[in-house]
Amino acid sequence: MADLSITAASVLAGSGATTEPGTLGATITSGQVIYKDTADSLFKLADNNSATAAARSPYGIALNGGATGQPCKVLREGDITIGSTLTAGVTYYLSDTPGGICPVADLASGEYPTIIGIAISTTVLRVNIQSSGVAL
Repeated sequence: MADLSITAASVLAGSGATTEPGTLGATITSGQVIYKDTADSLFKLADNNSATAAARSPYGIALNGGATGQPCKVLREGDITIGSTLTAGVTYYLSDTPGGICPVADLASGEYPTIIGIAISTTVLRVNIQSSGVAL
């Protein structure tokens, strides 16, 4: 399988989702998984096999895109129409492609499994980020 192919214009937070504002520290596209850099409090692309531990610990999903220094809104938890076709009941993980979301079958040795959420339909992902903190 492969990372989800997300249509950024279709990414939408569900009612009751937990969101918060922030500032981008990299060029981000709506629907990408991001982490909050502890050094500068800016949001950057999360990556499950990064040499930087913080990058392996996602903070949420970007609800809008932009460039470094621009404002963003981050979905921390709850339902999101992710702009991609999902398989209901499948758990999705942080990918080794910066900002990507993948199924468990795509995880490989040396990667740090982090659950992003479970698909509750073919279009909606219920986000509840859980980092394992250990490498495969």
